Amino acid sequence: MSNIVVVGTQWGDEGKGKIIDLLSEYADLIVRFQGGNNAGHTMVVGGETIISHLLPCGILHPGKLCIIGNGVVIDPQILLEEIGEVKRRGYFSDENSLKISKLAHLIMPYHKRIDLGREKIMGASKIGTTGRGIGPAYEDKVNRTGVRLLDLFNPDMFRKKLELNLQEKNFYLEGRLKEKGFTFDEIYDKFINYGKQIKPYTTDISSIIDEEIKKGKNILFEGAQGTHLDIDHGTYPYVTSSNTLAGNVCCGAGMGPTKIDAVIGITKAYTTRVGEGPFPTELTDEVGKKLQEKGAEFGATTGRPRRCGWFDAVLLRHAIRVNGLSGIVLTKLDVLENLGSIKICRAYRFRGKEYLHLPPDLENMDHCEPVYEEMEGWKDNIGNIRKLSDLSGNAQKYINEIEKLTGTEVTMISVGAGREEVVKLRNPFELNA
Repeated sequence: MSNIVVVGTQWGDEGKGKIIDLLSEYADLIVRFQGGNNAGHTMVVGGETIISHLLPCGILHPGKLCIIGNGVVIDPQILLEEIGEVKRRGYFSDENSLKISKLAHLIMPYHKRIDLGREKIMGASKIGTTGRGIGPAYEDKVNRTGVRLLDLFNPDMFRKKLELNLQEKNFYLEGRLKEKGFTFDEIYDKFINYGKQIKPYTTDISSIIDEEIKKGKNILFEGAQGTHLDIDHGTYPYVTSSNTLAGNVCCGAGMGPTKIDAVIGITKAYTTRVGEGPFPTELTDEVGKKLQEKGAEFGATTGRPRRCGWFDAVLLRHAIRVNGLSGIVLTKLDVLENLGSIKICRAYRFRGKEYLHLPPDLENMDHCEPVYEEMEGWKDNIGNIRKLSDLSGNAQKYINEIEKLTGTEVTMISVGAGREEVVKLRNPFELNA
């Protein structure tokens, strides 16, 4: 029995979808514990690309129990559309294979309009959100005015909450953001109907997880976004609105920290980020363009182009510390083929001094100069390689240098987009064996 948490170690988009899909083969339960549909997990199965935004990646595997935890904020329309889409593609044939926490908060229409309206008035100072309403939904959760799934099952309760919320939201939308407000009738019946469709999936997920742990089942907990988008430990304010770290699995799924057996961090063989914020190793030259094109670096949720740069060991060391990583999965190693020389950022230089760790002051990070180690690249096509020993010497040196700079073992390497295109060094569910 093992309970494994998988998190991103950069600014999201590390290839978590493929790895979680792959590891789902060994798990009995797959649990999503935070974030919303601002995240997209991309999986390529049998040459077919499937993107999930709310459904756990294990939904593509028959016989697995998939859970959406209370820490996730749910747009019910998107959730129902996603359920319909995976069914249309021949997956999710067993209705009992999906369970959703009744305590999960909902993204309401006014959240999305507020999100977009704020970005508009902020202009050049915008955060670069997806506009999906994630932040405003989490705000209401903390403000204790949020709407939860269970509220939709009590029409009178939902009516009272919606009436009160609309008074405040319309005042803010119309008065501050100069956006159109909402009428009660635009929302009420539609959401009551959503509740009827989603209710059969809802339950107390914390109790289910506890029972399955006692039975000795393997559980895979999947996070969204990445470590440096964490609301507390990321590059604030250019972050998401939830805690993306492994520790949040306890709050987002209702499980105690003593039940976590290992934490796996997913990292690209280079670095990317979407949206605004500091990015010390960003490449704005032809190399950066090549990484973007070969790596298909466009957001799975928004389609926005991702900024690309060299591998940043400073970022990864921070992620290892705050998540307590047991191992690293290195993705998209194949994208670095035929680049000639390759660089790894081992430290930052600021005002003549080198730093091995992230500066807490964002302004300082924005002015940090990366200190690189340069290595010779490789020309091999590695997509068909399944053993570490079959990788070229330079590719192996690159992996070894990442392990050396971070002090953490690489347990798996992705060498292509397909589910089968991996070099498995060790099954994460056996890390504690």
